[in-house]
Amino acid sequence: MQISVQISTSAAMYIQNQGWRSVQLSGCPLHSSGGCSFARHGSYGRVTPRGLRIARWYCSVGHQTFSLLPDFLAAGQPGLLASVEDSVAVTLSAQSIEAVADRLRGPDITLPSAVRWLRRRIRAIRAALHAVTYMVPDLPIGAFASGAATGGGSGQTQILLGLRRSLPPPILSCIPAPLGFLRNGKYQHGMGPDEGGGTPHYGGAANRNLRPCSTNSIKPPP
Repeated sequence: MQISVQISTSAAMYIQNQGWRSVQLSGCPLHSSGGCSFARHGSYGRVTPRGLRIARWYCSVGHQTFSLLPDFLAAGQPGLLASVEDSVAVTLSAQSIEAVADRLRGPDITLPSAVRWLRRRIRAIRAALHAVTYMVPDLPIGAFASGAATGGGSGQTQILLGLRRSLPPPILSCIPAPLGFLRNGKYQHGMGPDEGGGTPHYGGAANRNLRPCSTNSIKPPP
């Protein structure tokens, strides 16, 4: 299970300082009263940014691992959340998706492959924002959407990062990647013993008018 942790430094500084060694998960998300031999479980590397690692913990009773994902990282795909947002924001103001895909991926990949890559990102962001709108109907999502529509990414507004930091963990578990941690109908991410079922339990959720987490009732955007 992935859990977002707010990091105040850049990705480069996080790597330089080996921030995964100092981040903390105070207790087991499955057993608030303790007694489950909850402990650190090493770390694993990300493809990009190169050199970045993710701290991990393990609950021996629940047979489940928990990874602290820095909030600036995209979930379910390599790279930064801001990079995903930038590629989508640029597309909204471009004359053609082909031109943007070719510019973003460069000559090392064919144009049809680059277009498919970019369309997957666009669909993923639309699905995530649609899920946020459904799950948190009183959240002023229009402010985020308008920022994205005007190219608010580009390292300036970082709409997705703002959403990542504003949504409580139970909601992020129900939001599709790369914003949230729901992938292919699972809460888990495919990382060795992290495969499997299990429903997350959290305390202290934000006081918002939240809909129950039911992905079956969330219809994908057109």
